[in-house]
Amino acid sequence: MNIEGNELIIGGVVASIDRDNIDTDQIIPTEYLKSIKKFGFEDYLFDGWRYLDEGKLGISKNDREQNPDFILNQAPYDKATILLTRDNFGCGSSREHAVWALRDFGIKIVIASSFGDIFYNNCFKNGVLPIKLPPPTSVAPPVVVSSGQLLISMRHP
Repeated sequence: MNIEGNELIIGGVVASIDRDNIDTDQIIPTEYLKSIKKFGFEDYLFDGWRYLDEGKLGISKNDREQNPDFILNQAPYDKATILLTRDNFGCGSSREHAVWALRDFGIKIVIASSFGDIFYNNCFKNGVLPIKLPPPTSVAPPVVVSSGQLLISMRHP
């Protein structure tokens, strides 16, 4: 992250999941909510999409069959710090575990056109920055993605 004049530049590897209405059950399924710890959920992030087999609490990603087609299993996106998605991210049940899983994976910023209200507030409590951006227009796209790199340009008056 750099500040140049009146412009904030945020950079990092971005993974894009081009879907609307990704709910907290998809972010982390209910079977992983039994842990009373607040850390260690990275292996369960997007479990139904990242893996081809059934998982259970306590089994690491190294002991699972990973889905090679899922973006977070591919380099460089397996080191993504920014998640770019669409409308209504984090909707559904109010589980803080969803934000914990994103944070533990290494996601620091989630960009979407809208968020579930409780998820949005949980992000701030747990060190993940949710950024609401309107969908890009042909006049002035706020987000530029190229080769896994993200440039967000924000001007302060």
